[in-house]
Amino acid sequence: MEIVLSHKSALEYWRLHGNSKISDAAKLRRKTPPVSLPGVTEICDKAPPSLSHPISLLVCNQNTKRKSHLYKLHVYTGRTPDGCFIDIGDGIAVSAPYFCFFQMANELPLIKLIELGFELCGTYSRPVKDDYEPGVDSADKTVYGRPQLTNVQTLKNFTARMENTRGYKTAVRALHHIADGSGSPMETILFMLLTLPYKLGGYGLPAPELNKRIDLITTYKNRPKKAHYVCDLFWEKAGLAIEYDSDFYHAGVDRIARDAKKRFDLAAHGITVITVTTSQVRKTLELENLANLIADKVGKRLRYKNPQFRENQRELRGLIL
Repeated sequence: MEIVLSHKSALEYWRLHGNSKISDAAKLRRKTPPVSLPGVTEICDKAPPSLSHPISLLVCNQNTKRKSHLYKLHVYTGRTPDGCFIDIGDGIAVSAPYFCFFQMANELPLIKLIELGFELCGTYSRPVKDDYEPGVDSADKTVYGRPQLTNVQTLKNFTARMENTRGYKTAVRALHHIADGSGSPMETILFMLLTLPYKLGGYGLPAPELNKRIDLITTYKNRPKKAHYVCDLFWEKAGLAIEYDSDFYHAGVDRIARDAKKRFDLAAHGITVITVTTSQVRKTLELENLANLIADKVGKRLRYKNPQFRENQRELRGLIL
């Protein structure tokens, strides 16, 4: 008998294993969750041992009332468009990343759902337990350079098929603020702090492109040896790039020289580069100075004097920093 990993357990699975199973999704999919479950022993034997307990499992039978400290049942009788579940073998299926995002719309606050969307559409993966271990610095456990699990358009297409299903409105709200291509949790945090609307605690700036490739013009005599650069946050119309650098103050001579050359080469192409550190992101006043500088460059007038904005800002920073 098959089991379906869902919600938090599905998210943990994708964080652990990436998209290695997604390429076969067309032939490894099922239409509905199981009606019932096998015994507890069989569940424990089948479920990946790396998942935390209780394991989140999906069933479609309202009468399935079995309880165990080893698993948590989610009864789901809503729509299951083709491809909701991906078979990973050994009698186990997992909610596909886009369905997992939709499921988490019923589990997470809006801000955390937006943050999760950036991760699923980005090239990094947070630690399996993420915020479940208070006091543990998760930055060192983040995996970088992974293929995207999904993308914004796929999330939008899937969500559009789930209208009138619980979680739909929250998912739609979140998708207004998610972008493809974030390369790290701090890039996501910086993007959110700068671009979310005032009512969510952000500065409401126009959304930049994430990890934008800039091809250099190589027709002039002293052309740079490097043919392109990648900018963390890039506002094309303003010719402005923001580079996040957590180790800016500890960079060696070679690193400083490379960064200076990058700024020079991009400046020759009409692009201004600003380096932002973790310290600046964490300090409200310094980030506000950055937001005002960006606003001036992109032609946006900031209007965040309403006292409610400060409360919203504190709430946002408390959730993602």
